[in-house]
Amino acid sequence: MSTFHAVVWLDHNEAHVALFDKAHVEMQRIRSRSHHKHQGKGHDVSALFSDVAQALVGCKEVLLTGPGSARQEFRDWCTQHQAATAQVIVDSVASDHPSDAQLVALAKQYFKKFDNMAADPSLAA
Repeated sequence: MSTFHAVVWLDHNEAHVALFDKAHVEMQRIRSRSHHKHQGKGHDVSALFSDVAQALVGCKEVLLTGPGSARQEFRDWCTQHQAATAQVIVDSVASDHPSDAQLVALAKQYFKKFDNMAADPSLAA
């Protein structure tokens, strides 16, 4: 699906990726392949981040959301390993665990405001 916007809710264990345009929404859940969850061992999030970046190929604007530091870690990982994805991340917003419908609603509201602010006021009639 070729879409303009995407929103990614992520933590160190999974990501919910919503690709959407005005008429369509495509949801994808990506889980970490790490078997060392909650055992005091460091998470290997490279595979998770790689899968998320792959899901975002072709998107023009991406909003990151979720709890904790995973959002910034994903952004840093993209800067080092997936520059094209890093360039389309427009913002990072903290959030708890929304449902998929709440996630899409949050993103649509955000991008509506974002698109209005990004518009060139000299072109307005």
